[in-house]
Amino acid sequence: MLFQDFEKITSKQWKNQIQYELKGADYNETLVWESLEGIKVKPFYHNDEDSITNAVSTTNTQFSITQEIYVFDLEKSIAKANEVLTRGAESIRFIVPSNEIDVVSLINQLQHRPKAVYLKLLFLDADVVSKINEEAGKQSFEIFVLVDPIHHLAFDGNFYKDGNSDFETLNQINKKASNINWLTVNSTTYQNAGANMIQQIAYTLAHTNEYLNRIEDFDQNITIEVAIGGNYFFEIAKLRALRLTLNALAQVYSSNISFHILAKPTRRNKTIYDYNVNLLRTTTECMSAILGGADAIENSAYDEIYHKTNEFGDRISRNQLLILKEESYFDKVKNPADGAYYIESLTQQLAEKGLELFKDIEKNGGLISQLIEGTIQRKISESAIKEQDLFNEGKEVLLGTNKYPNALDKMQHDLELYPFVKQNPRKTLITPIIEKRLAEALEQERLEAEKNA
Repeated sequence: MLFQDFEKITSKQWKNQIQYELKGADYNETLVWESLEGIKVKPFYHNDEDSITNAVSTTNTQFSITQEIYVFDLEKSIAKANEVLTRGAESIRFIVPSNEIDVVSLINQLQHRPKAVYLKLLFLDADVVSKINEEAGKQSFEIFVLVDPIHHLAFDGNFYKDGNSDFETLNQINKKASNINWLTVNSTTYQNAGANMIQQIAYTLAHTNEYLNRIEDFDQNITIEVAIGGNYFFEIAKLRALRLTLNALAQVYSSNISFHILAKPTRRNKTIYDYNVNLLRTTTECMSAILGGADAIENSAYDEIYHKTNEFGDRISRNQLLILKEESYFDKVKNPADGAYYIESLTQQLAEKGLELFKDIEKNGGLISQLIEGTIQRKISESAIKEQDLFNEGKEVLLGTNKYPNALDKMQHDLELYPFVKQNPRKTLITPIIEKRLAEALEQERLEAEKNA
């Protein structure tokens, strides 16, 4: 009722006042900026000008806190999973490198019931998936098997075996896997390699469409793995636009298809110098994931790019999500971004532009065809170079790295892992999409200077 006591102000009145305050400076040149996606961002949004509706009718904020565990030693991995489930983790994502690992034991030896277990298989084996499906029928929590031959092709350069065999295996799995969520679209590489948000949405749609075209009678849940960058409001809108467009795509095939979004902070903007700033970056990225509607979030340790997995880094990353959930109440408000004209406008524009690019990809043979031709790699590279140039010029800022660096910060003797792109020349079906951090070249220069000091 309070707002009835005030006169409505039109967008024209706001613009006139802003133009007056600018004292002659050009409104568009001074206050309107353009993102890497070609979206012009205005200083304010008004409903008499932007005809904005709620693009996404429901946005989930009941996210699950997920912990990643690489399974090197079976018993140690089970013990670690049981420990982290008592210390705040709600779901576990096991990275399973070999079909020799007893995945059934990973599941049935969990003493504390998780919300979900994700099994990321670094191989493709229908028999292993069948065993997981049988065990899942005995459990009360959800089980997700993360297998994605198209991501393996894009990231590694090859299918697991070959295209026909891989898709034949997926069809075998589809006939038997009734107790698990087994189909996955891993789109993290697109973001980590430097694709802009429109490309990320379009490539994820095209990636999904390849499976829907090649797997017969598929009508289940699809897990979408997403990397979240540092552009706070844009990333909220990206997730909303992604779910919106995926739902539209699914309706063409089956009304039973749904999507489960598993989000993780990007590696692209993380640094080895002034590494504590990574905590701030991952916090805002997790916030974007929650407000954008991710179903599960796996936070990254602040030191994951240069340290081996360690208890301190894992605990801090888990506690970041616990604070957002238990102390900041980020999961208590339904559809928190609804009615925010800026986010709604971004959602609409990203969805429209993403769909337009997706349609272009489909007209030109689809994602796999364009990966084989090298078109997707070239487009991502072009986008990555634009972003890299902005970083090199200081227009895209990473605090402590290309802005306000600490000259006394030394990292030469603190690197347990090689934090840069690894060169491994070999014969591949396609040129792999290379994930690369923005700060790599600058960091290599600083490390070299340390050696020579």
